[in-house]
Order: sequence, then structure tokens, then C-alpha cells
Amino acid sequence: MGGEGRRDALSAPRMSLAEALSEPVALDGPPPPASPVRSMYVHAPFCAQRCPYCDFAVTVSGGGDAQAWLAALAAEWDAVSREGLFAVDETLDTLYVGGGTPSFLGPEAMSGLKDVLGPARLAAPDLEWTAEANPESFTPEIAERWSEAGVNRVSLGVQTFHEPALAWMGRLHGPEGAYEAVGTARAAGLDNFSVDLIFGLPERLERSWSEDLDSVLEMEPPHVSLYELSIEAGTPLGRAVAEGREAPAAEESYADEYLEAARRLSEAGYEHYEVSNFARPGYQARHNSVYWTGLPYLGLGNGSHSYAHPIRRWNLRDWADYRGAAREGRLPVEGEETLDAASLRLERIWLALRTRAGLRAASLTTEGRAVLEEWVLADLAQREAGIFRLTPRGWLSTDRLTLELDARL
Repeated sequence: MGGEGRRDALSAPRMSLAEALSEPVALDGPPPPASPVRSMYVHAPFCAQRCPYCDFAVTVSGGGDAQAWLAALAAEWDAVSREGLFAVDETLDTLYVGGGTPSFLGPEAMSGLKDVLGPARLAAPDLEWTAEANPESFTPEIAERWSEAGVNRVSLGVQTFHEPALAWMGRLHGPEGAYEAVGTARAAGLDNFSVDLIFGLPERLERSWSEDLDSVLEMEPPHVSLYELSIEAGTPLGRAVAEGREAPAAEESYADEYLEAARRLSEAGYEHYEVSNFARPGYQARHNSVYWTGLPYLGLGNGSHSYAHPIRRWNLRDWADYRGAAREGRLPVEGEETLDAASLRLERIWLALRTRAGLRAASLTTEGRAVLEEWVLADLAQREAGIFRLTPRGWLSTDRLTLELDARL
């Protein structure tokens, strides 16, 4: 895949994702070099119903239309191949199928995706192939067929174990559904799985965050991801808050729950390696690490994003619009931007601060180092061997601190 001008990139030596994630960021470094795409994201848009807080590119339907999905992806893949801007390597390091609800597509969807992308591209022995699943649709048949197709990592949308909160969020599984999903994954040999939890729910629900953490630790998942409940203006939750029908959690509650999770998961042996992610040794999310380290990636499906420096672009969000463009043989792209030097620096700061890799002090101006020293005194950052890293308390303010540092460089 790709044009003649990208052939040299395809022979570039591979950088270990573990090496990339652990390498501290230097703001005075050169722009990312041209390199082949070795990571892909594929969006599955279908859901049984839309959660009231969801602002993702999803389509509510009575069933996932796997055949239409695969046909649209195949058409987009052909269009991307003809364009040649994103040179995809002959074998991938990571593949992530998100949504939406990929498990809503049925047991044959992942084998169909393998046919679309080409089995040889997914043949690397160390390929990380993640697929998201909701507990209620993650059946033993789906787990087994996914495993047979090559999926070797599952991200489970558990969110909470509190039944009233699950109902409020529009989730279709009960508290026991999470345990059953974990058992299903392990029975199919999918021992590498992640559990998602949402913190910062409205206090009137009386969800016990501590009890949710107890339940997760009891499961002993290799990986845990935390998500703050965000209130988006165009969602049912956003409208309810704007109209005074719902009250968001107090800012102090967000902070307390996040810091409690950071402390308890770290004490239990999980590495807090990114602002929202915790892993047992050897179970870091390699695909997500691509985003955090500025490596190139290609996104297929409605609403997906792609990046190969200096170009970032994103697809049409609406499923019908995306499908129509793909069927006509057009690139289903909605927008594109080119990162200039200032944008690249801001992004490097943000990515460096949100991971344990941190920021090299030597690459900063005197004023920049002074800012970070102020953060150290305020317990927002730590300094070790010339590397600055945010603490969990600092991670609560990553966006603000990013802008503060950028303004004072």
C-alpha cells in the first residue's frame, strides 16, 4: 500500500512501542520522521442504545450490520490505498477495534475484518489486537471466534458495579455482568483484558467508588482504565445539566475519587503509566501508546482519526454519510489540519505530561524549568535525573498545566 514516494519509509527500522513510551520527550527535538503506519484503529459504530453521556460517533440499531460495516471499510481501505498518503506497513504492531460496541456486530465480524485488511498484515507474532466489548453482548461464542480470528486483547466497558448507576447510565448489564464477561474472556484464553471504570458520577446516585474499586481489585484484571464522566452539551446528560434537571458531581468529588483510585491501584501493584491507565507489568496498552508518543496511525470507519506528521485528519462522523462516501469510492474525510511548529510543541508538552515518560528538563528554557520547579513545590510534579513527571495530583490539571508551560516557554 502507498505510493512510490513512501517506499523508503516502509523499510525504516521498527521502534519498540515500549521504548517509545518510556523515552522522555525533548521539546527541542526534530519533527517526527516519515515512517510507515504500523497501528490502525477501526471504528464500529453500532450500539443497542445510546448512553445519555455519550458523544461518540454511534448509530443506534436493532442489530449491528456487520456486512454493511465490512463493505464500507473495504471501500475506504481501497480509497486510502489509492491515495498513498498513509503508507501502511506489510505487518501491523497494533490493531484496535473500538466503538460503538464491536461485540454488537456478532461472532464473525473480526474474521471478516481480517479478510478486509489481509491476513498477512495481522500475522506478526507480537501483534496486539484489541476489541472493545460490552458485558451483555460479549458471549462465549463471540469470545471464542474473536480469539480464533486473532484478537488477543479485550477492553470491557464495565463502568460501575452499582445497579442504580448502571441503570442511570443506560447500561444493559447488571453488576454480575462484569464478572461474567471477565470469566468469558478467560475461558476463551483472552487473559489480556482491560476493565473500564467511570468516576465522577452525580452524588445523588450514591454510588460507592470505594466499593467499585474493591470489585475491580477482586477481579485482578491486567489493565484498568479510568474515565471521568464528561458533560457534553449535545447529549441528553448535557441538556439535563443545562436545564437544572441533573447536578454534576462537585469538583472535589472528581479529585477525591481519582486520587483514591491512583493510590489503591498503585498499592495493588499496578503501574500508573498514563493519566487514565494502570497496568500490571507487561500489560500496558501498546496501541494507545502510539497516540501518546506521536507515532503515525491510520483510522478507518466513521469518526475515526489518522495521523502521519504533519497531517492529522478525521472522517465523517455520521454512519450514513460515511457509508455513502465510501460506497462511491471517495475518501470519507471530513476535515484535515497540518501541524506547524507551535502546534507540534504544544502537543509534545501535552503528551509528555500525560505519561510516565515525562519531559526532559534540558530541552526547556530557564523559564520553563522554573515553571516545573514551581509544580514540584506544589506536589504537581516530580523531578528525577533531569526528568519532570506529573504526580496524580498534577494529572488532574493536565490541560491547564500544558497551557501554562507553553505560555512561559
